[in-house]
Formats: sequence, C-alpha cells, structure tokens
Amino acid sequence: IMPDIASRFGIEWKAAGQSEDEREFLSDAMVGFGLCLIGIFLTLAWIFSSWTRPMVVMAIIPFGFIGTIYGHMAWDVPLSMFTVVGMIGMTGIIINDSIVLISTVDEYARERGLVPAIIDATADRLRPVMLTTLTTVLGLAPLLFEKSSQAQFLKPTVITLVYGLGFGLVLVLLLVPALLAMQQDFGRQLQALRRSVRLIGRRGVGIALAMGVVALAMAGLFAATLGAVIWNGALPEMLGLGVGSMVEAFGLFVAGSAALAVLAYVLGIVAFGLRRRVR
Repeated sequence: IMPDIASRFGIEWKAAGQSEDEREFLSDAMVGFGLCLIGIFLTLAWIFSSWTRPMVVMAIIPFGFIGTIYGHMAWDVPLSMFTVVGMIGMTGIIINDSIVLISTVDEYARERGLVPAIIDATADRLRPVMLTTLTTVLGLAPLLFEKSSQAQFLKPTVITLVYGLGFGLVLVLLLVPALLAMQQDFGRQLQALRRSVRLIGRRGVGIALAMGVVALAMAGLFAATLGAVIWNGALPEMLGLGVGSMVEAFGLFVAGSAALAVLAYVLGIVAFGLRRRVR
C-alpha cells in the first residue's frame, strides 16, 4: 500500500520503530541461520567422512518448516522474529534424531546389507527417537494454552518447536530411511557409469560429450521455463502459452526433462544395437 501511495502523491516514507527492528533482526537471523547450517554440514561431513551423508541428515529440516507453518496457521499466529528463534532451535533438535538413526544404520550395515540394516535400525531406534521428541513437545505443550500476555511473546517459538518437531518425528522415521536407500541406489548407478566409461576407453569421450549435450539442453530448458518466470515473471512469448505461472513453468520443465531423458535412453539403445551389429 505504502509504495503505491508514495508513487501516486510523490511522497517518501520509511518504516521505523518495531517494524524496522524486526526487519533488521530477521536479516541478521537469516545470516546466522545460514552460518548455522554450514557449520552443521561441515561437522557432519567430518564425523561421517562423507560429503553426501550430511545431506541425508539435513534433508529433514525443510519438512520441519512445513510443520511450523501449519502450526502457525492452525493457531492463527503470524510469523515473527520469535518464529525464527524457534526455527534455529528446532533445526538442532530435529537433526539429532536423524543422526541417531543414521549412526545405527551404519553400525548395522557393517554386518548385514543396507536394506536389512535400515529396517532393523528404524525398529530399534523408534523408542529413543520418539522419547527424544515427545519429552520436548509435551514439555512445551502447556505454553500453547497459556492465556497470559507474557506467554503470547513466546507462543510463536513454542508453536515452531512443537509442530516442527512433531511433524519431523514422523518424517525422520519414514523419509530418512528412504533417502538412505536412494543414496545407495544412486551411488551404484554412478559407479556403474564410471566403470562403463573406463571400459569403453576412447569411446568414453563420445559418451561424455553426449551427456554434456543433454545437460546443456536441460539447462536451456530450465532457463526458458523456470528461469524466465523467476526473472521476468512470465514464460517466453515463443512458447505461445501466455504469461504462465510458476506451476506451469515447473510442469513444462519436468515434461521437457523427461522427454530429454527418454530421447537419450532411446539413442543409447540404438547406438548399442548398431555397435553390436558392426561387431
């Protein structure tokens, strides 16, 4: 509203007081939150001796934010600077559950396969993970129903912790095991690709070139769909789809990426068949 009034009547305005203080706090808090995530990632990378395993551990954090947003919507409480404080605390707590589960999976995987280790570790760590979360959630829950004016300042933080941890508890037991299995499958595919390139020898240059062309095509597709909407707020006119929204751009990007993947797969099959005929 204020920018519209300023442009219409030629006046200047500036947010001050509590609004200015909140903006400065949120700016500093976001920087601190980013540094916190970087520190957590580097610490986990050092502990697990891996650059990819910390990503699995930290993948649960965005889903905790979903619980936070739902909690604020359910209690009709606006997001504030106290919400950010709760999010920083929730991040450290919710990661502990992932670390406990993944450490147990790694311990069991030394004696058995990964999938049996995931199943046994999830079953064995169910009680500790639930107790860790429930003690925090149930301890803070009474503050949700406190009506005093002093408690209202803490309510956004409490909602963030209670709903973020409660929602994250379920996802830790479901999402993290699935991500561990996906990580193993992706690692196997990557190792197979590396072995195939080494075995092919000189012809591996052609495979690398083909993969580079596909990657460039996907990058161009991203720039023409999602990138155009992010930068210009609309899809390019040459697509003939009008203005377009972010959802439409994402749909086009996914469909185009799938088409490129199928095309690359078909061309690979054809090339492999022709090579066998030549032999």
